[in-house]
Amino acid sequence: MDAVRWRQLSSLLDQLLEMPHDQRSARLAQLRAADATLADDLERLLAHEHESQDFMAQPLWTAAPEESRAGTHVGPYQLLRQLGEGGMGEVWLAERADGLYQRQVALKLLRSGYADPGLRQRFSREREILARLQHPHLAQLLDAGVDLQGQPYLALAYVEGEPITDYCQRLQLPLERRLQLMLQVCAVVSHAHANLIVHRDLKPSNILVTAEGEVKLLDFGIAKLLAGDELPANAAHPPTEARAFTLHYAAPEQVRGEPVTTLTDVYSLGVVLFEVITGRKPYRLRRHSDAEWERSILEVDAPRASSMLLRGDGSDTGVMPATRRLARRLRGDLDTVLLKALQKDPAERYASVEALAQDLQRFLDGRPIQARPQRSLYRLRKYLGRHRWGVALALVAVLALVALAALALWQMQQARREIARAQAMQDFTIGLFDRAASVRHGSFDVRQLLATGQQRGEAELADQPLPLADLEGVIGRLRIGMGDYALALETLDRQRALLERVKDVPPGLQLEAVTQRGRALRMLGRSRECVAHLLPMQTLAEEQRQALPSLVAEFHAQLGRCQQLLGYRDEARDAFQLALTLRRDGIHDATGTAESLADLAALDYDDGNAPAALAGYRQALQLLQNRSTDRHPQLVTLRRHLGETLAAQGDLDGAEQALRAAWADAVALYGADHPETLSIRRLRATLALQQGELAEAGQALQDVHRLTRKALGERHRDTGLTWHALGRLALERGDSAGAVDAFARAVAIWRQPDCIGLLPQGLYDYGSALAETGRWQDALAALHEGRQWQAAQRGDDDPDVQRADRRMAEIIGEHVDPWQAGDRLATLMRQSARGGPDARLQQQAVQLAWGRNLVRMDQPVEAQRVLQPLTLGDATDPRSLQLRWLARATLAQLDCALAPVRGRQALLRLQGEVRQQRPQGGYVPRQIDQALQACQPERQSRATAAN
Repeated sequence: MDAVRWRQLSSLLDQLLEMPHDQRSARLAQLRAADATLADDLERLLAHEHESQDFMAQPLWTAAPEESRAGTHVGPYQLLRQLGEGGMGEVWLAERADGLYQRQVALKLLRSGYADPGLRQRFSREREILARLQHPHLAQLLDAGVDLQGQPYLALAYVEGEPITDYCQRLQLPLERRLQLMLQVCAVVSHAHANLIVHRDLKPSNILVTAEGEVKLLDFGIAKLLAGDELPANAAHPPTEARAFTLHYAAPEQVRGEPVTTLTDVYSLGVVLFEVITGRKPYRLRRHSDAEWERSILEVDAPRASSMLLRGDGSDTGVMPATRRLARRLRGDLDTVLLKALQKDPAERYASVEALAQDLQRFLDGRPIQARPQRSLYRLRKYLGRHRWGVALALVAVLALVALAALALWQMQQARREIARAQAMQDFTIGLFDRAASVRHGSFDVRQLLATGQQRGEAELADQPLPLADLEGVIGRLRIGMGDYALALETLDRQRALLERVKDVPPGLQLEAVTQRGRALRMLGRSRECVAHLLPMQTLAEEQRQALPSLVAEFHAQLGRCQQLLGYRDEARDAFQLALTLRRDGIHDATGTAESLADLAALDYDDGNAPAALAGYRQALQLLQNRSTDRHPQLVTLRRHLGETLAAQGDLDGAEQALRAAWADAVALYGADHPETLSIRRLRATLALQQGELAEAGQALQDVHRLTRKALGERHRDTGLTWHALGRLALERGDSAGAVDAFARAVAIWRQPDCIGLLPQGLYDYGSALAETGRWQDALAALHEGRQWQAAQRGDDDPDVQRADRRMAEIIGEHVDPWQAGDRLATLMRQSARGGPDARLQQQAVQLAWGRNLVRMDQPVEAQRVLQPLTLGDATDPRSLQLRWLARATLAQLDCALAPVRGRQALLRLQGEVRQQRPQGGYVPRQIDQALQACQPERQSRATAAN
């Protein structure tokens, strides 16, 4: 049975199965008069339903596999993959294949088996419709034609988006933004109506929203032209015609087969608007079937959207507070708009899409909608809503004396509160020292002391929420400093609950409380929650910019750090720059200025601009050292960042000096198990690994890994960093399987949204480890994914992106085809790279890969010409030195093929030089040892004799 026949039977069979026996017979007789063959097929199916328990267990029609046509050509286009299918055709992602230009399009075709003249006529009509419609919210028609096999096609602009309902639910858009999107939809539908076109199939899957938040309307495949060449106005669809519209969004006149008008689209827009606002369709069905849908559309009045939301979804969880708030906003105007759009009688609906859009805009503007009676009280309420600030200002003069009196009373109450807060902090401090003095030998547990002081404060200040909240904030900050991030968050959550009980919280306490809670969330690796927590307080921060510049600067600094971890670098830079301006130019805070300079330097490091990052860190460090000779927490962080950046630049001695100083201060300030101390120790172990000290690095990394997991948990970004370092250690030791496991664990952690900035590097190293184990297909997949992430973050010209391209070319050359790899490497060699030492190093690495690939291509002379300059590289840079060793090893291997004795002597000299600098082994020494095993004079002689 073909698709068309089954679509006819399926709809009618649903109706008949829902009917009593006598009504079913009458309906069959009616159908027999129109199409006797169709009636016979329906009777056979109904009889089979009585005879078999397995009725409809197997489908009568099965669509062809979606990808069965992938790779074929339709006209000048090559089909890539199917995007979807509808009532009259299929939609494929395709690309131009005749070489005229490069562009991907959405290619719409008649579905296989749908070749009747009626459908072809509608397909041709769609081409005419789209050719004459031009609107920014409409998918543009690019091309149309019929290929040599008689396949009609339309090429439309490929829209990357998602259905409007999915977009609104995923982003949890506010009501105003959802209505603005629907206004875009109304605008494009109104444009179609102005061109005498009715869409007739408006539904969310035909209304996509792009990443930029712009609506694109698709699929005019069943649109009705209101021109003279259409069917007569009173023509109805035959009862046996396959539906060319989506039932869930169809108007009653469509279901009845009556003529459609622009008012049909008004009804469909009402259904879409209902679902966009509430997330639900307007009808509650007793059972899910086409017949029940038709009954609801024809007979059941649409409910009020606010009432449907308050009824819930039938679960035991009840109605969420956010849903109740939305229901309150819908009650009244929006309920009226939806009910008018969903009227069964077209004459009772909005007279046009423009009328519907005008009422939506009036609701957004706070003006009376036209669908409601214009009573005086209603209009007055709307007026006051629009001009509430003006009305309030008009009352200011009348209430001036009362306000002054209230202000004086408020100031007196504030003074009393400040006295109470100061007294509470004094009592807390005295209590702590009393407790400390009672412990013998001056030895006490600081954490236990804080817990005891907190219990005492909560007991004594139970009836004073504001002083108690201030006390909880101080304890929370102390616990963050001690590295007890989870306990700190619990304490700050208690502070937040206390502040919610106080009507008039001082702005300074509000800002400090929200800033410290965001800081605790960031330390726990929950940066997304941090941003969501801090963003609503930006208005308060802006209001207090002049009065509380120090607190406002700290607020923006914490917000920027959370945004940076999520990859929002532009927003983070704005926040850091604002904090720097307040600290340097406003309050002249040297310590805060140094902190902001370090924040901006960290952004430069993330952007791949290491020289700018080094300059920023050194400027901040100099500023801080000029102000204080004591150990300072900011000095620890600065030296850690400086050491990490120097190590990445190849200055291992400078990195060791900075990290050693940071380590000493961190141990003195925090202790050996603090997360900051552990981060520095991990970096020092990684530095030892770069210097070839594998034993020292291995022991340190195991200890750091164990302590980090204990302190921060299994899913923290720092735990991923220790797994990554262990993977690099395993690679240096030749344990490829261990490296794969460690890198896989790091990648799994870094796939979390809060760690996405670290994911590309993890995937690169994971791919390299997979290649070492021989799993080259998996290695290419991992490297390709990492490249996509990195290119999206930094662009195709980034050195790390080019490094991924080079590594993929090396794997292809080794396992697939050296000539294909040669093409890739030649492209990389022609690319312009950024200036500076990193670019030169990247070019040398590509040159080494090119030379080694020439060996695989059996071009030894050309390989020697390419590799020889690399042997003269910079011996002071460890990264360049490693490339130099590998180039010399490859040249010696080439000599082994021609002069085995000379080649072996060259390898032995290289082995001695490398072992002197890398006595504990590593990747390069292992490569040289393998080359020596292959370069045996007797083996070479036998190989030559055999040839």
